[in-house]
Amino acid sequence: MGEFTDKMKGTADRTVGSIKENVGKATGNEELEAKGTAQKLKGSAEKA
Repeated sequence: MGEFTDKMKGTADRTVGSIKENVGKATGNEELEAKGTAQKLKGSAEKA
């Protein structure tokens, strides 16, 4: 994959991860919150 594609995927993963994390917090779903946090971290790594 190209650098631009990796950055776009990283941005998407960070956004979706943030949404999952917030929904998990709001609903008390610790598993969803943890998955969201992990996806955000993955997105940050891809974007770097």
